[in-house]
Amino acid sequence: MYFEVSFLLKMFFLLFANCLLYYIIVLREGVSMLLKDVLEGTLYEVLKGDVDINVSGIAYDSRKVSDGDLFVALVGQNSDGHDYIDNAISNGASAIAVERDVDVQSDVIVIKVSDTRRILSDISINFFRKPYEELTTLAITGTKGKTTISWMIKNILEEDGKRAGIIGTMGIFYDDKHYETVNTTPESYEIQKYLREMVDAGIQYVIMEVSSQALKVGRVDKMEFDYGIFTNLTRDHIGEGEHSDMEDYIYSKSLLFRQCKKGIFNIDDEHYDDMTRNCTCSINTFGTKSEADLKIDDIKLLRENNFIGVSVKTRGIIDDEFLVNTPGEFSAYNGVCSIMAGYLLGCKMDNIKKAISKVAVKGRVEIVPVSNKYTVIIDYAHNGVSMDNILRTIKAYNPKKIVSLFGAGGNRSRDRRFDMGEVSGKYSDLTIITEDNSRFEDVNDIMADIETGIKRTNGKYIKIADRIEAIRYALDNAEEGDIILLLGKGHETYLDKNGEKVHFDEREVIRNIINS
Repeated sequence: MYFEVSFLLKMFFLLFANCLLYYIIVLREGVSMLLKDVLEGTLYEVLKGDVDINVSGIAYDSRKVSDGDLFVALVGQNSDGHDYIDNAISNGASAIAVERDVDVQSDVIVIKVSDTRRILSDISINFFRKPYEELTTLAITGTKGKTTISWMIKNILEEDGKRAGIIGTMGIFYDDKHYETVNTTPESYEIQKYLREMVDAGIQYVIMEVSSQALKVGRVDKMEFDYGIFTNLTRDHIGEGEHSDMEDYIYSKSLLFRQCKKGIFNIDDEHYDDMTRNCTCSINTFGTKSEADLKIDDIKLLRENNFIGVSVKTRGIIDDEFLVNTPGEFSAYNGVCSIMAGYLLGCKMDNIKKAISKVAVKGRVEIVPVSNKYTVIIDYAHNGVSMDNILRTIKAYNPKKIVSLFGAGGNRSRDRRFDMGEVSGKYSDLTIITEDNSRFEDVNDIMADIETGIKRTNGKYIKIADRIEAIRYALDNAEEGDIILLLGKGHETYLDKNGEKVHFDEREVIRNIINS
């Protein structure tokens, strides 16, 4: 009798384990789904075959296609997925999604849609079973502040005992996981894949940086966010490969507020009306204007040893005073925006205050402890607008000298380099022109463009092409009371040269120089 019961228990647990494994593999990972279910809610034409078959996955890179996948032929600036259909088929694709007529000889299903990039978002949402509906989602858009606010909100939620993830410029983060991404907002397939992974891991909240490009090309199409946040909008990302003009940039940003439930807006920004004019969400505002729901009442700059930050008083829905662990007036805006988000999310005020007072964001006005005599700050500022902001911010703290060290990205607008040089020449006591991600351009040509901008001012400068030697020069010549700004790299840990990314972490460089 004992043997029979023991055997039955073993069989039961074996069956349970197999069912659980099936649930994890098939249902949780989305290993297989009928093609017609993947395409549900989309407009498509079947050019060849039958959609009543299973597909095992979705791929838009032919090199990553596996047996049974649906290959989506995306049309990009530098390549066209239609040119790689044969490669996708040879790697095992059983179905192809295209946006123009193609001649496919192989026995695969061919689906035609109007825009493969936009349809990729729809089918990825279907394939991963609408993971955003199982999360509280916050989407942040704007020219500046997206990354800092993302991490501030994440810190607030975690201080309040919640589990939160981030998708943004610095990558994808949740718990102890970190995945690198190419764009501020990844391709729609990756978004839905990692949202599903977060749901399965028990994450409750996701904060996502949503760029104007992502909104323009449809990477977040068909998603509905619980909260949409507008930080600010300045003339940036206008040029080849980005936005054709300011009107296109404004319109693209505003699209977010037609696909969120609650909006949080910077009422002080000149484009506030542009963002709210056609929005479908509720409107919650912060700023210095009297009509703001959360009014910024007073800002004080604080600098002690290696601490550079602000205190800010608020009125309206929250009457209190907060310490923000990042410098400058714009940090008060970032902080108050995050405070409002935490408040609307129901976080306890003590936890909000504690989180804001100790938050630190890698590469965003990041203070590197080097000396009590001078301060070294790493920041991602890589255009004229962001450089103007940080330089004016630091100047308000009355350092003995501001030393700005930066380069500029290759294969990007030359106007941006002129602007960067001119801004640095205007506000810095010394500019050190050096390399950044030169990509496929000669670093000396890039440096010459920056020099052209500086020569519009009376600013002093030197050129040191090797970034390590440039940093060494800055540290060796630092004086008491100086603030040294290493601009452009921020959180990045590489230099992009001639198509190769070489490891380069400014924190390691500083440490090695100090130690030597």
